Amino acid sequence: MMQETLIPKLGVVTDIRIDTPDVKTFRVVGLDGKKVFDHMPGQCAMLSIPGVGEAMFSITSSPTNTEFMEFSIKKCGCLTNWLHAMDVGQQITIRGPYGRPFPVETELKGKNLFFIAGGIGLAPLRSVINYVRDNRQNYGKIKILYGSRSKQDLVDYHEILDEWMADDNVEVYLTIDRPQDDWDGHVGFVPNYVKEIDLDLDYNVLVCGPPVMIKFTLANLKELGFQETQVYTTMELRMKCGVGKCGRCNIGNKYVCKDGPVFRFDELDQLPNEY
Repeated sequence: MMQETLIPKLGVVTDIRIDTPDVKTFRVVGLDGKKVFDHMPGQCAMLSIPGVGEAMFSITSSPTNTEFMEFSIKKCGCLTNWLHAMDVGQQITIRGPYGRPFPVETELKGKNLFFIAGGIGLAPLRSVINYVRDNRQNYGKIKILYGSRSKQDLVDYHEILDEWMADDNVEVYLTIDRPQDDWDGHVGFVPNYVKEIDLDLDYNVLVCGPPVMIKFTLANLKELGFQETQVYTTMELRMKCGVGKCGRCNIGNKYVCKDGPVFRFDELDQLPNEY
């Protein structure tokens, strides 16, 4: 790991977008107004407010965006409460990038891709989706299935409507858990919706969301005939220090921060059941 990734750099929050009642997306640049560092889809960065704490978050903007980075963050603890209380112009520290990215330039290149996300699980996949859209000639068919508890809990909803669903080369399927008056789309849980979509077995699948969603989604994919070698996920929530020193992300002989956070499911099968 290069030494530069260990040294915090000052960043400035230049825009804050409210996505859902408990999710905000923060746009960050360096003090020089430029992107702090380059990354690949699926990699993470450590954000910190000195005196409050630090935590690892997925970089949700695509590497093809050369002007800034974005982070979609759910309010769920001390540090995230402080982040949600910030105003545009506030400084934070940022270091990275960390982790193994999705193999967009190797195993996934030239393949049909099926993205499955639940809730805030769209955050790490958004980087991959936009990277693939910006390099459309390098990939096959693209399908996106995204679900959340309600319409109000759908992250990046306007981007999905105005950009992804307007893209002739992308098929988007949205669902919410329960019916509501202002929703005329699909209603039902993500794992079950997977079985309703007309899907060939030549897709590689990228899935991210709550553990229970991933568990049942994988089971339904297997029932449809998909192999674990076709399915990828990311485990950045287990990461703490990012450099393999604290041991929090250790599973068997792997460190999520160094050997992941992106894993293929057949790789996870070789690890203890604790994951």
